[in-house]
Amino acid sequence: MSWFRALKVTTRSGLTVERKRLEPLIALRGAAGLAIVLAVSLTLFGPAVAAGSAFGAYQAAIATFQRSWRPRPELALASGASLGISTFLGYLTGSHLVFFLPLLALWTYLAGLAWAAGPTIGIMASSNVAMMLVTITLPTTIAEAAGHAAMMAFGGLVQAALVILFPVRRWGAHRDALADALAAEADYARRLRHDPVAAFDPEPLMLARNAAALTPRQARTRPAQLHGARGLAERIRPVLASLADPAVGVPEEGVERDRVRELLAAAGSILDAAARAIRHGSPVKIPPGAIATFRSPDTGAILSGPSQRAASRLGSLLKDVLETAGGVRPSGADDPAPTPRGSAPDPAPQSPAGLERPAQSPQGLENAHPPQGAENAQPPQGPDAPARPLRRPSIFQLLPVAARAIRREARPGSPVLRHANRVAAVAVAGYLIGDVLPFGHGYWAPMSAVMIMRPDFSQTYSRAVARFGGTLVGVTVATAILQLAHPGTYLSAVLAVVCAGLMYLLMRTGQLAAQACVAMYVVFLLGMGGQEWSQTVPERVVLTLVGGVLAMLSYALYPAWETPRLRTRLADWLAALGEYAAAVVAHYASPAGKSCPDVREALLKARDAHIAWEQAAARAKTEPVRHRGLSNAAADEAAHALHHIGRVVMLMEAHLPERGATPVPAADALADALRTATRDGAQAIRERRIPRWTPVREALDAWDGEGVPDRVVRRGAELFLETLEELSDALDTDVPPMTRESTDQR
Repeated sequence: MSWFRALKVTTRSGLTVERKRLEPLIALRGAAGLAIVLAVSLTLFGPAVAAGSAFGAYQAAIATFQRSWRPRPELALASGASLGISTFLGYLTGSHLVFFLPLLALWTYLAGLAWAAGPTIGIMASSNVAMMLVTITLPTTIAEAAGHAAMMAFGGLVQAALVILFPVRRWGAHRDALADALAAEADYARRLRHDPVAAFDPEPLMLARNAAALTPRQARTRPAQLHGARGLAERIRPVLASLADPAVGVPEEGVERDRVRELLAAAGSILDAAARAIRHGSPVKIPPGAIATFRSPDTGAILSGPSQRAASRLGSLLKDVLETAGGVRPSGADDPAPTPRGSAPDPAPQSPAGLERPAQSPQGLENAHPPQGAENAQPPQGPDAPARPLRRPSIFQLLPVAARAIRREARPGSPVLRHANRVAAVAVAGYLIGDVLPFGHGYWAPMSAVMIMRPDFSQTYSRAVARFGGTLVGVTVATAILQLAHPGTYLSAVLAVVCAGLMYLLMRTGQLAAQACVAMYVVFLLGMGGQEWSQTVPERVVLTLVGGVLAMLSYALYPAWETPRLRTRLADWLAALGEYAAAVVAHYASPAGKSCPDVREALLKARDAHIAWEQAAARAKTEPVRHRGLSNAAADEAAHALHHIGRVVMLMEAHLPERGATPVPAADALADALRTATRDGAQAIRERRIPRWTPVREALDAWDGEGVPDRVVRRGAELFLETLEELSDALDTDVPPMTRESTDQR
């Protein structure tokens, strides 16, 4: 992509206002916390301290808005306290440039490294640096600076208390994540009717898994509808694919295919009904047509073999989904958290006769409470295996994890390390430029740059455009209000709270609206502190532009492009899929039933590698660099091949043999061949060579499946080799030289 086109795409992204579901109650809670802090500060200490403490409460509320399945009050406390410490240290050194610049460089460098611990920590750290540049100008003595720091910490305390005392949609995010996973399964079932090899995006299932990580206290109070459905959605996906795929199921046309299409449509309707019930906490309304489809006695006569087993398994899992969505937890469900004391589960909906679960050993709720496992404990695989609950670590338990992540990224060539170097240099340069320019308030330039800069190109450039555009709009509106109304201290405080509330409400709709509200908030807040609009507005627009230009130039001169790393991401995905395939195939040689923790762990790693590839490919498409060995077309074709590899392994996983089934000895050698070939293939991709799959081909040539009753693993291995060959073809981008004859014809 050329620079002109890249700038056009990022500009459009920065100026886009998206339609998102607003959360007014959460915005009102954050604005209320800010109003409380402002009122207390104005009453006790005056406008200057109130302006500083308001920044603490404002930033603490933003910390609780970051993507989290449950707002962490600790984040608000940490945000307020860290801003207070930053402000105090900044004030001590602010009057001496030789001391302040090293502190600013160190603070911004650490804030840049904090992105290794995740976007939430990165945003908090960057915001604290930006706010520090403003708040150090408010105190006039060391005692006042200490008072400002204390009130900022108090602002974080108030916001944390409001989160605890007035929770909004306590389980709303969890319900949405689980409902989205079931809705994605429903959409997948409907697409399989027309495309038996349709792709499935695993992100909804991954988000549902993240939402299922709970503290022990949360596990005891979680609504009954959230018990078990995540694991059921995980198990339904391979069954749907197995039922639809003609490679291991029914032919592409005929009576059997018609019945499969009917079952898939009915499954989609039932999953949608369960998703609506879980999302809104309402009873399940089962579509009558779907019930009639699963009640039909002809299914067993029409389908046979793997397709008949898949249809039977699908009916069993859908019955469990209905029981879960109705409030009764099915036996064998995952995440076995008990029902809250004093509450009874909702009655289960009447299940259709065709959704009967196959006979199995009953397991009561009293036996469904295994010991608490670690956060990353992997649940066993299979529809009849109970899963360990996922533990949500406390913020103190996350500190060593964050430290290890930062140490991993503190290496040459790391995008996070390059971001830290970039943002530290820009902050110092911006402060010096702002100090030299005859505008005053030179901190606006480094503050804007720190708030704009992100580790990747597209976000940095789109935020730069959005910040300048939002600043221009916000300053214009705020200036007009100040000129026409001449508000006093208290009215300016009210206007600042209103602007902050609008920012909380609109922050997820896009950067343009959020930055406009931020601009108005800061103008009104500084006006409340006694600074006239004429002292802040004109230079703020110019210095914001200076900060944005510095941020954009820094990325152009010292980039961290994702495009050259695409081959590494692709190789990691292939290697993860190879481990997943080897784990599945090995269980055909040594049947262990459906409880296969190694398969589950390999699947999760493959999903992580898949998402890492998707994110990298999306960022690379907007970067103004050449492909450097992997063009967009080759990347798309290679990703398509790997999608099919994952689907083939999923089909084999859906038919894992029961414990005691006839083993397939040849599968053991095939598993070793898959593991070796994919590892070697991944290394070849990293080294820009075309991978070859000789070990897999030799294992299939030596296959001895005589006496084995199931053809799924053998056919699956053939499909796996075919998709590996497609991957090699996608990466073979060498174009043969044109002959003279073809040239003459042109």
